[in-house]
Amino acid sequence: MLYTVKQVELAVRSHLDDLLKPAGITALQYTALTVLDRRDGISLTELAHNSFVRVQSMADILRPLYARELVCRRPDPAHGRRQLISLTPAGQDLLDEYADRVQALEQAMLAPLADGEVQLLRSMLARCRTALA
Repeated sequence: MLYTVKQVELAVRSHLDDLLKPAGITALQYTALTVLDRRDGISLTELAHNSFVRVQSMADILRPLYARELVCRRPDPAHGRRQLISLTPAGQDLLDEYADRVQALEQAMLAPLADGEVQLLRSMLARCRTALA
């Protein structure tokens, strides 16, 4: 089962990388942007955790996003040294531009499943994630 889950993850990541290539971002960078879209103003540690990568990896993932001004950071008023990361308007524009294409990829992946099976798969995967959390 673990092998199959990993194969699906690698296939999705490969398709996302191809889809996002014209935007000049990777699937991992896109994931970070989508996390920031849902949870604005979070720390590097929180972003890494929610993107399923290590903190050091997230720092590397963000470097080009800062350079392109797709994300920004600001001091956390509650903690002097901590920085909070946010999506910029340019980052939001990029997400908006690719939303339909990413949705089409998800639909293609789920096309062989009946509606009830999609909901069941979503529920079962959520329970598996919870079990490992």
